[in-house]
This record gives sequence, structure tokens and C-alpha cells, in this order.
Amino acid sequence: MKQQILADNNTYEIGIQAYIYAYPMILMEITRRLLTNVEASTDELVPMNQFGHRRDFPDQTSKAVVRPNADTLYSVAWFDVSQEPLVLSVSDTNGRYYMLQIIDMWTDTFAVPGSRTLITKAVNYAIISPKWQGKLPDGFEPIYSPTTVGCINGRTQTNNVADYENVHQIQDGYKVTPLSQWGKSYTPPTKVAVNPAWDMKTPARVQIANMSAGSYFGLFATLLKDNPPHQVDWNIVKQLEQIGIVPGQDFEFSKLNSTARQMLEKALVDSPKIIANQGERFGENINGWQIAREGMGSYGISYLRRAYVALIGLGATVPEDIIYPISVIDGDGNPYHGSHRYVLHFDRDRLPPVNAFWSLTMYDSSGYFIENPLNRYCIGDRDPLKFNSDGSLDIYIQHDSTGKTQESNWLPAPADEFNLTIRLYWPKTEILSGEWNPPPVKRVK
Repeated sequence: MKQQILADNNTYEIGIQAYIYAYPMILMEITRRLLTNVEASTDELVPMNQFGHRRDFPDQTSKAVVRPNADTLYSVAWFDVSQEPLVLSVSDTNGRYYMLQIIDMWTDTFAVPGSRTLITKAVNYAIISPKWQGKLPDGFEPIYSPTTVGCINGRTQTNNVADYENVHQIQDGYKVTPLSQWGKSYTPPTKVAVNPAWDMKTPARVQIANMSAGSYFGLFATLLKDNPPHQVDWNIVKQLEQIGIVPGQDFEFSKLNSTARQMLEKALVDSPKIIANQGERFGENINGWQIAREGMGSYGISYLRRAYVALIGLGATVPEDIIYPISVIDGDGNPYHGSHRYVLHFDRDRLPPVNAFWSLTMYDSSGYFIENPLNRYCIGDRDPLKFNSDGSLDIYIQHDSTGKTQESNWLPAPADEFNLTIRLYWPKTEILSGEWNPPPVKRVK
């Protein structure tokens, strides 16, 4: 009897680990379906192996994405290289900052062509599946994808609304072409087969929450056939085999005994809470800012961290590209509220040390932009800020107008609760090492 109890507990524990390990890939897959299961491109949806571009900033009416940015315009292409490599082409950006983050189905960033990697001239890459055995022609930079399916998440520096036309020209230079069509007059298909069985209305996280253990782990096993574990995952792969999950094989939930099925169902209920609670141990808390300088975008065997990052920000990139300090409290530890006035002060020699640019963004308590008389959702070093006589900088954070003399440095706040995010694009070593931290936001008394 004791051995049976131990075996049952072991099944439950492995089920927890399996859920956490699988979660990013399951979330990627459901998200992929929601964004690509269309015959032809629309404003929001684009078929596989085609680029879709965001042509303007979101505003206070946009609720599709939590914590959007007003610094860059996005260009996204989900890819499937199971049949052949996919050529990724980039035109000359004329020195403008951009990055094309490429992530696998585990949410690991494995390549980031762009300004940080010193590429602003025209170039052609070939994204290659781990199963492909062909020979790549000359003239292509190979990018080896750890998984057959993945996503290109592009960001192009956009200074303001007047800058849109310039950015659109650069976005139009991002192209993906099947290798067999390279050099030919290729037009992306406009009549792509869709899967009518896929749920295109329910948000990805809700779909996952509604899955049974058989459905969740069954889908995971199916995905593993084309998206193999990383080499460092050998230990957890051995554990998964004990509950019947073997890479390359179907998962037959019905063949497990009833107790094992019950334990996996229990693991399915308990695992999301474990992932959510990881936030309490995520990053550092300094001056009222939560800062994650490591363990983002490339996770190794930190499966719980990877799952948590997928939960709060699917597709997060590596710190070398962007760091996002978040603040929900002022320097005294009190939550922000629009009934108060605040100042973020940077000393002359303590401005954010970045190679690209930085911004401070305002969000309401739900993580969305707020309506304000300036239609200003963020403020940063590309704005016509007024510096103090000693070279220091003050940003005024408040609901009521500052008046014309300080309006250039005013970040409008809502009348009630809010929170802030600093975006540090291509941060310098001082940020990555922790030598530099954002100063506290101080309430004006």
C-alpha cells in the first residue's frame, strides 16, 4: 500500500513539472492558432509564413494587448519550416533602430537580427528546421531554429505619429519567402486553408484553463513531434516518460490507471497557481521598481521562470535588447493614485544609459493606456524635454495639467490608480550589471 501511495504522489509531482514545462509551448500554440488561422491577411490576423504589420500605435481604446508600447511599431510573422527553409529579408534601415526577435515554440529567443547585433544594412537570412537535410545556396545567413514552428517578433523605432511613413517603408522591407520561391516572382497566398475546428474567439489562457489533463498533455505530445525538447532538457524528458509522455509519440491518457489520471487532473488544477506565485520571486525590487535583468528570453532549465514570463508577457526578449522596470508604488512604498502629484527626477549624470532610446509609459490599473488631453501615453528621450539649469531632468506625473511651462515634461495620469513602466532599449552595461537603477518616483507634498 505504501508503495502505491508513493507512486501516486510521484505521478502528481511529475504532473506538476510536466504542466509547467509544457505551458509556454501550449500557450504559443493556442496563440498561433488565434493569430494565423485565416485564409488571407486582415488588420489583426495573418496566415503562417507571412508578415503582418502594426501600422500605428494603440490608443486608450485598444484592449487587445496588455501593457502596449508607443515606442515601436510591430511586425510579426509566425513561421513553419517543416517543409523547407524560410528566407527572412531585411532592407537597409538607414541606421534606424530595429530588432527582429526570433523565438522558438518554447519561447526561447534564439536569434535577434537588428541594430544591437550590428546589422542595419540589407541582408537575407534562412531560417532552417532541425530536421532539414538540404544544402543552403550561397548568399544566405543561416539561422537554425530549435523547433519547426516559431515566431518573428519585430520592433522598429517609431518616434511619433509624424514618423509613421518612414517606419512603414522599413516594415515593407521585412519579407519572408519560401526558399523554393526565392528569386522568383513570389506573392504570398491569399487563399490559405483554415482549420474550422479551432476556437477563434476564446482567449488563449482561457482555452488552456478549460482543458482536461488528457487534452493538455495530449496536445503537448503532438507538438513535441515537430518541436523537440532542447538538449539540456534530458532530465525532465526522462521524468515525463514515467507518465507516458515520450517525444515523438502520442500520449494515451486513457491507458493510464484511474489513480494516475486523477493525479494528473489534480496537477492540472494546482499548477497554474504555482506559476502565478512565481511573481513574488521575480527580479529585484529597487526604489519602487521591479527589475528583471536576467532569466528573460533565454531560460535554460529554469522552467518555472519560463512559464511565469509566458504567463505575464509571452514572447519577452533577452535583457540585452530591452529591460522593462515596472513600478506600482512610489518611493515611499505607497500605491500610485491620480489624486496626488509625483516627480521622477534624473540627476544629470544618472540619465538612463542606453544605446538606443528610453521611455516612461503610463498605464491604468488594468494595464491599458489612458485618455488624456495630450494623447500622450509615454514620454522619453526622443521628446522635446526641458532640462533643468544643472542638466538634471524632471518628469511630472499627475492627473491635472502642469500648465504650459512644464507641459513638455508632463506624463498625464488617470484620476485613480495607475502604474508605470520604463523601457530601456539596447541597455548599456551599467544597466545590465545593476550599477544603474531607476530613481524613485517621489510624491509631491
